[in-house]
Amino acid sequence: MGRRRGPHDVAWARARQAVTGALWPLPAAAILLAIGLGIGLPAVDEALQGSGEEPLAYVFGGGPSAARSILETIAGSLISVTTLLFSLTIVTLQLASSQYSPRLLQTFVRDRVVQVCLGVLLGTFVFALMVLRGVRSADESGAGAFVPRLSVTVAFLFTLGSVAALLAFLSHQTRQLRVETMMRDVHAEATTTLARLRRWQEDDDQPDGPLPLLPDRARPLCARHSGFLVRVQEGDLLRAAADAGVALRVDRRPGDAVVEGTPLAWVWPDDAGSSSPGGGLEHALADAVLVGHERADVADPGYGLRKLVDIAARALSPGINDPTTAVHALSHVSALLGSLTERDTWHRRLDDEVGRERVTVRSWAFPELLDLGVTQVRGYGRGDAAVVTRLYTLLAEVGWRTRSPVQRDAVRHQCRLLTEQTLAEPPTGRSTEDVRALTAAVEDALAGRGRPSVDRPASR
Repeated sequence: MGRRRGPHDVAWARARQAVTGALWPLPAAAILLAIGLGIGLPAVDEALQGSGEEPLAYVFGGGPSAARSILETIAGSLISVTTLLFSLTIVTLQLASSQYSPRLLQTFVRDRVVQVCLGVLLGTFVFALMVLRGVRSADESGAGAFVPRLSVTVAFLFTLGSVAALLAFLSHQTRQLRVETMMRDVHAEATTTLARLRRWQEDDDQPDGPLPLLPDRARPLCARHSGFLVRVQEGDLLRAAADAGVALRVDRRPGDAVVEGTPLAWVWPDDAGSSSPGGGLEHALADAVLVGHERADVADPGYGLRKLVDIAARALSPGINDPTTAVHALSHVSALLGSLTERDTWHRRLDDEVGRERVTVRSWAFPELLDLGVTQVRGYGRGDAAVVTRLYTLLAEVGWRTRSPVQRDAVRHQCRLLTEQTLAEPPTGRSTEDVRALTAAVEDALAGRGRPSVDRPASR
């Protein structure tokens, strides 16, 4: 087997999830940098002015009163603009949550443009305050007046940068509010997750097939925390299972809910006549699984599909009634499902040093991912001809890219369910002949005949 991800990798995953899933890291770093510059640059100013020379040209040339006025204006205006920017961000989050999907908030919070803009504004505000404290008038100190000319000039330049950041933020937010942009971002995140999973599978040369049935002697290991399974620390779990002489299966997929006190994994000894393994494995399991309060895309190939299906389902609700958005979301679902046809399953199998399979980590199988991408939209969009036609097109597109009998059977199963539902209640604008023609187009795609897309049949 290839490289196993160990404790440092999972610790990095925990830190990455905490940092990338929050809005504060970049703004906090900008504030710390501004504090450092606000202390260091005035010291440079004082050293330059103490030499009796004026080596810098085009710097601020006013006195203490003018310097104070400029810095106070910068600080006062920027804190107001930052408040406005925070307000616009909150409005955007509320709109995305209520109209599209609450799970899209992760995408917005991790938006680098928003974080950088907030960092520039807050950093400039803090820098202006830090410089302001060093301005001295002649009657305030026996050392005479001091104006940090270089620092005031830098504060002015930072202010110009803040204006540019505000314009960039407004332009960016107008694009972010478009549902097409949201779906594009979700698609990009899901593609990144898929690339990560593909790399893990290739590094370890993982077999592509279903997991074997649990033996009768298997006993459950219960979860000690509730949340969503994010990732499994495979290296530590493998060592614990090998030391105990047992085989272990984590029976929750990445993204599945984990409830405290319910089975999270199953364990059984190598020898059928051996006694049940000790409770130490429960401690090892609790330390090896990363459980979060919300789903994450670290190792979950279905999370991107979940977001896109949420957008489509919300668009088909009576309160929004936007089937066009649902059709566009299904296009992204189709593209992701087509990429997922490269494997039937994404399970993980880990062998010990002698090649004995010790740990298996259940993940998603292609039929489950296809069901996730199709079933809910099929139920909500059953009365809309455009949505029904796009579902058939999706199945044909995915069918065109299938690589195994398991995948083709899954597509046929979903097509049969869709056809039964549509024939029982044909949407306006579609006849029975239309539905049968759409079904035949899916079968043609599965057989490698015709085009991988389905045009609207001509009703007779």
